[in-house]
Amino acid sequence: MKTVAIVEDSREYQNALLSLIENAEGFVVADVYDNAEDAMNMLNNPADIAIVDIQLPGISGIELIKRLTEKSVSTSFLVCSINDDDESVFDALKNGASGYILKESSSDQIVNALNDVFHGGAPMSPYIAKRVIKSFQNKQERQRDVLTDRETEVLKLLSTGLQYKEIGNELNVSYETVKKHLKHIYEKLHVQNKVEAINKFRAR
Repeated sequence: MKTVAIVEDSREYQNALLSLIENAEGFVVADVYDNAEDAMNMLNNPADIAIVDIQLPGISGIELIKRLTEKSVSTSFLVCSINDDDESVFDALKNGASGYILKESSSDQIVNALNDVFHGGAPMSPYIAKRVIKSFQNKQERQRDVLTDRETEVLKLLSTGLQYKEIGNELNVSYETVKKHLKHIYEKLHVQNKVEAINKFRAR
């Protein structure tokens, strides 16, 4: 049986999760905590999965996940919250949450998310997944924006298969200047070689 801890201060939602998990095949409730301070007990008695709300009295759910993750607790964390803003989502994921679903999720969606987390997945409510993808796309856009016009030209020509000397001829610059531009491109895009640079350039 897969053990689940619940960290939720709303008694109504606590009871809803309790009923849901008790009736879900393959799961059993290990512990229920009203606050993050008590949930630190998972250091001594870790569940397989912890469903964690963000807005808790005292320490937040995100801080709880961070502290337990830093102490290498074996529990995987699934955030279940009404918070759908970017800051909450990315803070939770950055600090160790394996998944992030909204409290409006159906019973089937919550059980599926628990199974996904247990098997190493990263479940997210569709709206949250959309926010994550959008943020990644914006980050890629920002990375492209840091390149100068000339560096962008060099990368475009490189992506067409031209060699360094041919790029130099095309832009009327020396071979060494092309190498210097590429060095800056690799640094700005955080890549190690031209293949990685081209792949990032094409992923628009």
